[in-house]
Amino acid sequence: MAHARSFGRKYIRAFVSGFFVAVPVTVTFLDHVAYIARVEGTSMQPSLNPEGRHTSDIVLLNRWSVRKYQLQRGDIVSVV
Repeated sequence: MAHARSFGRKYIRAFVSGFFVAVPVTVTFLDHVAYIARVEGTSMQPSLNPEGRHTSDIVLLNRWSVRKYQLQRGDIVSVV
């Protein structure tokens, strides 16, 4: 019984320490590098969400290029 408690505590401690490392890394990545977004509606047709489909497109929004002003003609820009 004591061995099971010790194992449980080690597991919880490992989970909590991993959580406190993973959350700041993930938030930093999403704020500065890129994040995933869902495109809904018809405003981007026919490039995104073509007619006849009932699902939303999922896109990777590259924040790094925008911060470095590396935009080119033809790029799709998302403004929130």
